[in-house]
Amino acid sequence: MIVLKAKLLKGDGEFAIVCPKILKQGKISAQSPVKIQAGEQSRVTFLNAIEGIVSPETIGLSSELINKLHIKEGDPVTVIQRKPPSSYDFVKKKAYGGKWDKSEVYSIINDISKGEYTDYELEMFVLTQFFKGLDTYELEYVTRAMADTGTKLNFDEPTYDKHSIGGIPGNKVSLLIVPIVAAAGLLIPKTSSRAITSPAGTADTMEVLAPVEFTKEEIEEIAPKVRGMIMWGGALDLAPVDDILIKHVKRHIGVDPPDQMMAAIIAKKLALGIDRLVIDLPTGRGAKLTTEKEAMEFGHDVVSLCRRVNIQAEAVITHGEQPLGHAVGPALEAQEALNTLMGKGSSSVLEKSAEIAGILLEMGNVAPPGKGYELAKEFVSSGKALKKFREIIEVQGGDPNVKPDDIQLGTYTGTYEAHRNGYISRIDNRIIALAAKTAGAPESKGAGIWIHAKQGDFVKPGDPVITVYSDSESKLSQALNILETYPPFSAEGSVIYRITGIRGEKQPTQVGFNDTM
Repeated sequence: MIVLKAKLLKGDGEFAIVCPKILKQGKISAQSPVKIQAGEQSRVTFLNAIEGIVSPETIGLSSELINKLHIKEGDPVTVIQRKPPSSYDFVKKKAYGGKWDKSEVYSIINDISKGEYTDYELEMFVLTQFFKGLDTYELEYVTRAMADTGTKLNFDEPTYDKHSIGGIPGNKVSLLIVPIVAAAGLLIPKTSSRAITSPAGTADTMEVLAPVEFTKEEIEEIAPKVRGMIMWGGALDLAPVDDILIKHVKRHIGVDPPDQMMAAIIAKKLALGIDRLVIDLPTGRGAKLTTEKEAMEFGHDVVSLCRRVNIQAEAVITHGEQPLGHAVGPALEAQEALNTLMGKGSSSVLEKSAEIAGILLEMGNVAPPGKGYELAKEFVSSGKALKKFREIIEVQGGDPNVKPDDIQLGTYTGTYEAHRNGYISRIDNRIIALAAKTAGAPESKGAGIWIHAKQGDFVKPGDPVITVYSDSESKLSQALNILETYPPFSAEGSVIYRITGIRGEKQPTQVGFNDTM
């Protein structure tokens, strides 16, 4: 054990650096996990011993570590050689085929939330669930434990929400669903994520129009007055274990076990105080759920979990084989959502929004069974949803009079064109998302792509198919190059594969839009 003074070092992530001379003093090994303690706060990290960075009596800590320890530069911290927490034995138990009971799950989740696990141990926790799965009881325990370890809100009235598992670009329906439901008088405090692997999360899109970061107290005060908000959930510390797993594991190993994903979704809803919920399951080629069978199984499982934790829920399987609407990227999506509420936007965005909002209206007894869709569309056509959306924008600190043309798009644009006649039969979501991210989305709010032609549309040589927006000429060029190299469109009647040998030989060549159009 060593007591050192904290020194702030610039850099991303969590890291700690000491002078090599003090390692023997505290019987601590370099490049090994240590616990850094300050009062009741502690974090586990790997210790780096580097000459000339800090003095022997100090420890260099990243700003992220200093913030999590609730200390300032110069404050004393204790550095201890760390051993795995006892709860890690339960993770290994599950890995070898055992079952978790409630106390074991709570022990694991509490230790993760307190920063007691290294990245390697977190990976073991995630991969164990990926390979072994969770039974009904374990899934409920994990969900409740994740909800109980962070902030919890209470509105003292029935509270509604919609959640999409994601997977398709341009899914901006929350910007329509929230004002429709709120216009009906139901309370819908929508927390959303920023993009993890997509070109825009709902929070990224809403942030184009208004701030999205609020405290628990602000939400509990503001949301009931205007009946709806669209916020970034990451600022609230709702079910923080999921954020830890995303940052330290899921982004790096590309694994998000279905049970863990389900538990994380519902834990955040529990923490937010949600009573009634619709879960959107986009399904199809290029979506997270590729088949209806897979989506049905996930839907039944998540509704079952909701019932076990006292949330009334329905899951809806929606089309996910192409981007929703025409816009992909924060500013473009905000523009399209606003246009749709004004009655001149995308019909597909309006239809999906009305279907999902209609279910919530039926859950809230605002509309009789089977009539929610018509009422939701009426809220849009009458202008009530647009009026409510402007109220929400204003109460969140944005300009309630904002017009679609006021929204700043990327300075540089380029167009990907059709090369021959044909009907578009397939769009690759992954290439669309990759091109939009390469253009700079979501970090650059104005970056993204506008899709001129969708499935079923006929195009001829020279017709614009995609317009790319970017704030960087080089990123624009890279995005256009991706579209030319990996064409995201296929045309009906065109060759998809050429097979020149027998099964098992590696010679089928996929043909894309560039070759066929």
